[in-house]
Amino acid sequence: MNNWLKANGIHLAIIGFFIVICFVYFSPVLQGKAPAQSDVLQAKAMAKEIMEYKDKDGKGPLWTNQMFGGMPAYQIWVQHPYNGATYVINLVRDIFPDPVDVVLLYLVGAYFLFCVLRINPWLAAAGAIAFAFTSYNFIIIAAGHSNKALAIAFCAPILAGVILTLRGKYWIGGSLTALFLALEIRANHIQMTYYLMIALLIFMGIELYHAVREKKLAPYLRALSFLAVGVLLAFMVNAGKLWTTYEYGKESNRGNSNLTTDAAEEKNGLSKEYAYGWSQGMGESFTFLIPNLYGGASGIDALVKPESHTYKAIQGITGGDPTGAIQQLAGQVGLQQYWGEKPGTSGPYYFGAIVCFLFVYGLLIVKNRLKWWILGTTILFMFLSFGKNFPLVSDLFFEYFPMYNKFRAVESILALVGLMVPVLALLAVKEVQDGGYDAKVLTRKLSIAGGITGGFALLVAIMPTAFFSFTTEIHQQMVQYLTQLLDNNAGMAQSIGAALVADRADLARADALRSVLFIAVGYGLIWALINRKMGVQLAMALLGIAILIDMWQVDRRYLNNDNFASKSDLNNHFQARDIDAIIMQDKDPDYRVFDMSISTFSDASASQFHKTVGGYHAAKLKRFQELIDGQFTKSVNQDVLDMLNTKYIITQDPKTGNSGMRKNTTAAGHAWIVQRIQFVKDADEEMKAISSFDPKNEAIVDSRYKNIIDEKRGIGADPTAFIKLESYHPDHLVYSYSAPRDVVAVFSEIYYDKGWNMYVDGVKKPYFRADYVLRAAQLEAGNHKVEFKFEPVSYYAGEKISLAGSLLLMAALGFAFYEDKRKKKAIS
Repeated sequence: MNNWLKANGIHLAIIGFFIVICFVYFSPVLQGKAPAQSDVLQAKAMAKEIMEYKDKDGKGPLWTNQMFGGMPAYQIWVQHPYNGATYVINLVRDIFPDPVDVVLLYLVGAYFLFCVLRINPWLAAAGAIAFAFTSYNFIIIAAGHSNKALAIAFCAPILAGVILTLRGKYWIGGSLTALFLALEIRANHIQMTYYLMIALLIFMGIELYHAVREKKLAPYLRALSFLAVGVLLAFMVNAGKLWTTYEYGKESNRGNSNLTTDAAEEKNGLSKEYAYGWSQGMGESFTFLIPNLYGGASGIDALVKPESHTYKAIQGITGGDPTGAIQQLAGQVGLQQYWGEKPGTSGPYYFGAIVCFLFVYGLLIVKNRLKWWILGTTILFMFLSFGKNFPLVSDLFFEYFPMYNKFRAVESILALVGLMVPVLALLAVKEVQDGGYDAKVLTRKLSIAGGITGGFALLVAIMPTAFFSFTTEIHQQMVQYLTQLLDNNAGMAQSIGAALVADRADLARADALRSVLFIAVGYGLIWALINRKMGVQLAMALLGIAILIDMWQVDRRYLNNDNFASKSDLNNHFQARDIDAIIMQDKDPDYRVFDMSISTFSDASASQFHKTVGGYHAAKLKRFQELIDGQFTKSVNQDVLDMLNTKYIITQDPKTGNSGMRKNTTAAGHAWIVQRIQFVKDADEEMKAISSFDPKNEAIVDSRYKNIIDEKRGIGADPTAFIKLESYHPDHLVYSYSAPRDVVAVFSEIYYDKGWNMYVDGVKKPYFRADYVLRAAQLEAGNHKVEFKFEPVSYYAGEKISLAGSLLLMAALGFAFYEDKRKKKAIS
């Protein structure tokens, strides 16, 4: 034990340092506070019904009716009890509070990668800080993108496992790759995993080229076989998660369109406009070096300071404090400090001035062939991040690369660049430390790198408007609108526009000077290291501290103590209004609410209190999205509200902003027996038919279901027939009915045939889709019990595979560490 501590003492000390800086940065967690993350609060509202039944039954349901009439819970919250990766992630979360846990995973995972790259531990710690504190990694924590943050955290150790395997450490490398990839997949952010796989494919392609060139194909293929088995194990561990996601993905708004008549409807995957909605501006890439070059985050924080030009310009009109006027103009004309091409942003991608300087230095001196992989992948990912701003490359991937069109916010691919840039930067310092070049050569190239990065930053500081306009595409329209608001005073409007530009330029100038300062610090430390003016350990420690100070200061702009609140406040974030309290007095277990007082289909707050027609989710069912587009966009279709059993409608007075409520007396109920069926040939006719129909008496059915409907048995309802809901559970609904002859019943439940089964008196029977999104069935005469049970094979069979994969992975890890220890003993 003592020998182990002695051998690993430095690593333990560094991890201890990581823990300390995490708790210092997130000091509010020591007071029992938690981050107030908008997406997490929305997610809690989405999962309201799931958690209620989990607390009651000990197991969360796989379906929820809390949003969009009903949808699988797979992408909201689902237990995976046989997935071993779940327990690893939960262990970290149980030990460390949020968000200390995520940042610690950033740090430790990257530190492991840098150690695998044979970098000095203290320098590896600096590299881990450079990656972990990349601004985007903190911005997504502030927003509550927890799954994305976890997925990013596991990218570095996956790369480390691959490198170990390629070095001939087949068992330990392959099993660690399997472990970290299993954790990556379990983090459940497929987009980040997908981007990582693109990077690794390029990496393995380059390694294959070198293996063939150096006549080392056999060990490469052996390593590849271990990695292939590792990938298979990771997929097995996550079989339940992957299978359900794959199955649901085809039915979600990432899947194929059901409609053919709507030219705007994407036939497969997301629309290009939606996918490219958040595309990085080409010029915005300079924020890697100068964070506020494009104004930082969307907002007016810099504009409401008394020293700002905008503040003074508007104060000249209003007199007194112009903050309210600036806020009003921000809403009316888009007055804000950010001037990039995205609809809005929470902050820039800042990789650090010192890190960018060292990255350029690495391009000049690093001999490791990782350099070419990093450079090539970085350029490709930057092109892809530009999206609509550089469609030449993006469109090729969107149209032809498998699954690429399933993802939105293409700028987020830069999260992987945020890993690769520090890797090359630290490899440059390692090159200096190893002494692979003459000191004069190293110094000359250091000056070139400093001149490129520091020189650019200095030019921006001296004359920012010579390189950047600091205006948006709609700047002139904004000035024209301002002119109208100011009673056609064009001069005053122009002065406000000019003041806004001046404020944006000042933000860029200040951060450019800041970057020059940090580049000078980095230059001085590396120069001292090259010329042996400073010891290696001291230089490494000071470099790490300088990087930390640089990144820390920028990160605090977007994630600081103001982002935290007491847990009780967070648990009660969404407060029930009087109208919500009145509706909740209704003890009917299964009705819906249509809330028009909020952004109905992009806000989950109403789901905190009601089962809603609306809600928010990035991957809702495709058919329901089509229903929204076809029946709610131009006007609200009352017939559709009725068929969805919408008992209450919340409205908002456009003048006063006050919310009101009315009971929908024509709601169709939980289930009803129809008089007739209208068959239509396809989804287009089905959508058209439900635009105006009587849902209580008529069912609109696609002709594909004719084979399971026996029209000879009769369809029309008898006056004495009835059907009613007897018990409700999200995964299990029970009805009773009585009918003197065969009937067709429609259920106000969303159709999803990838798991919902219908039983009549315990015998499985077929059912079909009606009214575009609902379930319906032909029922035999008599008094019977009907049950709908959600029993997805993809989940239950997938979990069994997950158990087998988890056991195999544990065995592989155990054998790998045993084999590694045995080999070390044999060598000693």
